[in-house]
Amino acid sequence: MSGMKATGQKQLMLFSGRTHPELAQEVAKELGIEVVPTRFDTFANGEIFVRYLESVRGSDAFVLQCHSSPINESIMEQLIMVDALKRASAKRITVVTPFLGYARQDKKHRGREPISARLMTDLFRTAGADRMMAVDLHTDQIQGFFDGPVDHLFALPILADYVSEQVKPASDITVVSPDAGRVRTADRWADRLGAPLAIIHKRRDPDVANQVRVHEVVGRVEGRTCVLVDDMIDTGGTIVKASEALVENGAEKVVVAATHGVLSGPAAERLQNSPISEVIITNSLPIPEERSFDKLTQLSIAPLIARAVNEVFTDGSVASLFD
Repeated sequence: MSGMKATGQKQLMLFSGRTHPELAQEVAKELGIEVVPTRFDTFANGEIFVRYLESVRGSDAFVLQCHSSPINESIMEQLIMVDALKRASAKRITVVTPFLGYARQDKKHRGREPISARLMTDLFRTAGADRMMAVDLHTDQIQGFFDGPVDHLFALPILADYVSEQVKPASDITVVSPDAGRVRTADRWADRLGAPLAIIHKRRDPDVANQVRVHEVVGRVEGRTCVLVDDMIDTGGTIVKASEALVENGAEKVVVAATHGVLSGPAAERLQNSPISEVIITNSLPIPEERSFDKLTQLSIAPLIARAVNEVFTDGSVASLFD
């Protein structure tokens, strides 16, 4: 059997979309179960079809899909998977999105803009999701967009413990926020590592997307090992410019730690050729061969997701994972 039974014959079942089957396999292994066999087809016009190859009636279903490129396809596939579960009488459906697509569009900056993150949670609710689980959402308020329980998991312990193993003495570490918006994340890091905090103040060009003009470093970084922290690395532009600013300000060494390695376009090349000595990310997104590079270290979040899934399944406490 693919599931594991609890009292009252409730059964835990794990389903995986096609974007990151390796992560789902790892999570299943941690839970001591198998991923439910599923048939996927993509029709000539790009439409997606899903059919589960065993009964899901009455199950506690967890549907894992990483929203990676082609992102709209992976989101649609997960929505269709949820719909199939709802129509096959799954008892409860939890959508597991280690990386939630559109999470950056969480507010209107100017008129006539969408709040796509809210649309995403509405779509999953409509498809039949009872619950959502995500790792390091771009902003905390997204939890309030979904009408139901949201388990917000943090990769910080995994990343920070690795960093403190690697950097000795720990007293040489300064945690750096790449911009004002990440100060809270950096603050959590500083607390965990018992390290001081620095901030890079950057001014954006309002008319050009992804362009930054000025960088000033607030805090002491001279002679320090700087750990630049962020929730995601997309094109790598922000983080590389930040690393250059730190080196110009006398940083001894720059290490980058981020949960999600989106690594679009020129990211791999940019990061490899930058002053950064190591880029530490999780496997919340698949990293294809062509986007990998020598300085990249990938840590697994499978144990974290498996523990959270198990707490939800046994009606335990997901919050207890972070105490």
